Amino acid sequence: MNDQGIVQHALTNLQKTGEIEAKWLDNAPNKDLDGTIALTLNDRTIKLGIEIKKELRNIHLTKLEALAKEYHPFMVVAQRIFPKIKQELRNRNIAYLEANGNIYLHEKETFLWLDANEPIAIKHKTTNRAFTKTGLKVVYEFLLDGTWINNTYREIADKTDTGIGNITNIFNGLKNDGFLIPLNKDTYILEDNEKLLEKWIMAYEKKLKPNLAIGTYRFVDNDTFLNWKDIKLKQGQTFWGGEPAGDIYTNYLRPEELTLYTTEPRNELMKNYRLVPDEGGNVKIYEKFWKDNTEEKNAVHPLLAYADLIMKGDRRCTETAEKIYNEYLQDKF
Repeated sequence: MNDQGIVQHALTNLQKTGEIEAKWLDNAPNKDLDGTIALTLNDRTIKLGIEIKKELRNIHLTKLEALAKEYHPFMVVAQRIFPKIKQELRNRNIAYLEANGNIYLHEKETFLWLDANEPIAIKHKTTNRAFTKTGLKVVYEFLLDGTWINNTYREIADKTDTGIGNITNIFNGLKNDGFLIPLNKDTYILEDNEKLLEKWIMAYEKKLKPNLAIGTYRFVDNDTFLNWKDIKLKQGQTFWGGEPAGDIYTNYLRPEELTLYTTEPRNELMKNYRLVPDEGGNVKIYEKFWKDNTEEKNAVHPLLAYADLIMKGDRRCTETAEKIYNEYLQDKF
């Protein structure tokens, strides 16, 4: 479903309530918005600038909040919004409308909240090989160092433990999406790095990270959690990610959950850090998926810390992610 289809479906389904008249004015008031819609209820009409999304993720929340403040009244229109993200939008008083007609709008004396319609399924296109589990590991290295796109396929394959045939498919996927631009026969550049980073983060959270999960644990001694900075991690093997990495890089976030990336075997992890399996635990451990160790401070690279934090969605993690982006990433993206 394209952007126009998302809006038309949303407005048509919204009007099925019989209480609301909805029109897409189809004119974007500026370059930041995708258009304007008009909602009429009880003889009162509200015109809202809109942002159109196919599928809304936590990574979009910061931008949406900024748009909602700058272009009030504002609404995000999406084909589908997951329940936790709806909750976060309501927490931030950001109006939303789904293609199925579900809506949230709190604007002065007007309050609309409908959440009874079944979601409209999103039909995904053929998977781009650059954003498969294997492709994401390679693209991660390109995001860290864009010069690697001009190394030989053999060098890239060795660095990422990937087959040479996969490298060809990954390059083709990046070209098809407009992220890889040839300067000449032998030289490429990455284009639209910010969009590539966003797409990588969304795909990483959905496709790669779940497959890296080793387990959820808790410390035998509860005081260890409070004194996590005193834990001596195995150098080159185990690194803090997520909230502890955010605290290490910004000194801003007090972790409520600890994240580790490691190559240590499960039994060694439990012995070395006095951990026990617990589905309700506050220590989440993932397999380290990169080969080289360029990390500092016992933490994953700022890019991965940013990805972990921005996809959590809650305000404290989002603010920490923004600090990491501004200090470590913005010059590159």
